Amino acid sequence: MQKSLLLTACLVLSCASATASPAPEGIPADMPQDFHASDSSFDYIRRNVMIPMRDGKKLHTVIMIPKGAHGAPILLTRTPYNADEMVTHNISGHMRSALQGYDNMPDVIADGGYIRVIQDVRGKYGSEGSYVMNRPLRGPLNKSTVDHATDTWDTIEWLVHNVHESNGKVGIIGVSYDGFTSMMALFNPHPALRAVVPMNPMIDGWRGDDWFHNGAFRQQMLPYIYDQDATRSNTAKWWSSYHDDYNLYLDAVSAGALGKSHGMDQIGFFRQILAHPAYDSFWQDMAVDRQIAGYGLKVPTLLVHSLWDQEDIVGAIGTYYALHDRPDSRDNLFLVMGPWNHGGEIRQASTMGAVRLGSDTGAYFRTRILEPFLAHYLKDDSSVPLPAHVTAFRSGRNEWESSDSLPSQACSPCTTLYLGAGHTLGLSKADSAAGTEEYVSDPARPVPYLPRAIEPIAHTPVSAWPNWLASDQREASGRTDVATFTSPVLTAPLDIQGLPVAHLTASTTGTDGDFVVKLIDVYPDEVPEQPEIGGYQLMVSADILRGRYRRSIEHPEPIPANTPQLYSFALPVANHTFLPGHRVMIQVQSSWFPLYDRNPQTYVDNIFLAPPAAYRPAKISIDLANSWIDVHSTSPVANPFAAPRP
Repeated sequence: MQKSLLLTACLVLSCASATASPAPEGIPADMPQDFHASDSSFDYIRRNVMIPMRDGKKLHTVIMIPKGAHGAPILLTRTPYNADEMVTHNISGHMRSALQGYDNMPDVIADGGYIRVIQDVRGKYGSEGSYVMNRPLRGPLNKSTVDHATDTWDTIEWLVHNVHESNGKVGIIGVSYDGFTSMMALFNPHPALRAVVPMNPMIDGWRGDDWFHNGAFRQQMLPYIYDQDATRSNTAKWWSSYHDDYNLYLDAVSAGALGKSHGMDQIGFFRQILAHPAYDSFWQDMAVDRQIAGYGLKVPTLLVHSLWDQEDIVGAIGTYYALHDRPDSRDNLFLVMGPWNHGGEIRQASTMGAVRLGSDTGAYFRTRILEPFLAHYLKDDSSVPLPAHVTAFRSGRNEWESSDSLPSQACSPCTTLYLGAGHTLGLSKADSAAGTEEYVSDPARPVPYLPRAIEPIAHTPVSAWPNWLASDQREASGRTDVATFTSPVLTAPLDIQGLPVAHLTASTTGTDGDFVVKLIDVYPDEVPEQPEIGGYQLMVSADILRGRYRRSIEHPEPIPANTPQLYSFALPVANHTFLPGHRVMIQVQSSWFPLYDRNPQTYVDNIFLAPPAAYRPAKISIDLANSWIDVHSTSPVANPFAAPRP
């Protein structure tokens, strides 16, 4: 009996020990070793899986399946921005609420019944492997067996065999970097890939997306490179002891010196930037539009472009022009251009900065263009009508237009805006009297691209960064180091479309220099329906050219001092109407700081390594008789500046 009681006691103690063993601290732990959420009431099923790639690495993937789904299409996004965070931004039992993070459009994805798949690209967050910024296709820059194209193929192959609730049709979609990974899916696409939507994609990092614009380095992207490339999960954060970035970058002297002071010489991509300031084979082999031009378009693709994209304003348009002339690609090529900043189409978009647009243009895009495009190719009802091959918002008139194509890159015939004496702008060569317009560009006092204090780049409701391209340019027009030319008041509409091209003839007392050209819509001094924009100066299209690349973007050369030189370069695409009562303005300047690094104005082999003594003032002289801007105009009136007939 005593042995039996003892045995019973031992068994009880053993069971107690197995279920609630004391923690090392001497008290049972509250936290279970493996917690299982009670999500049976959710209207979706979430799966976290590790999908194997052909080289044995596994990529972390989040799959969100509407409950009861059967024969549903899959929408995939591949991202370096944390797949877990993108679907837990708003924790909820409803899929529509859970899909509130970056790249998610619940009114399209959740309401459309799509299976949502988000994957960490290799080397980021939960995925195995090594991370390479904008990993190139296999080839000269990538000697491995994998790239984003193979990773996408392997992912889709796994999904169509393991997500049994799907109909076997997959689309890929994403904004910015995720637009870049969407583009990469077009190389050797998986048979199940039926639709691709690259939104504001990073395409050519030297010509105008993210890193450079025509040779001028976008130094305020250094914090992004630091945060994104230093650690797998972005745990290392850029630091600054300045409230005003203008002072931070000015005191650092050069972008190279600032990066090195933050330890960025440990980061491979930063070292590549320093080693490749010109458009050499490194950048050319990474330019997706150059690669896809030789490959062709085998999957229906909707390119999405923002007319005021402050980050990737070249990518979608460059890709469109790279593919448009290929007969085997035209049927699959679609483009939408809207009045948005970077990624603005996925949000409410009834304003662009201070300018009212008259409607929610983001909702129009999602419901009238994106949703039918996806439904046509990913759902079993192919009777859903497709959008036009080109759908474009015309700012000024605030109207949507549709057409079969954009105007060619070389506008013909062109409307020419001539720079004239007395800060005038006219439509005939006679308006441009011989002479020069001069200003002094001083690297010690560069022209700010925003009113100071200029805070670090941030995507928040109070940040000036998202809408800076639509910011009022009056402060710049009042500076003595900005040459300003203004037309008479328009008496008829002036419609422009396509790529404006600047032809600037100028001399400098230096041996290098930058040239910024801005095409601006000047509002009437009084706007009764919106008084705060009376006299507003809205940039319609603007860009920068580093003077050393005026002849060749591959082979820089000094500028001969005091010798007029031609600086010709295309500005970003526009689709705008200058209304009667408005005026057209051109601004020319030689710095846009601190967004772009300062040009020393003394030629050095590598501006990233320029010493302080190289930064010197230079006098710029614009040859008015040989400086103009070409725009493609569809206006019915030959001269909208002419006085109206009595």
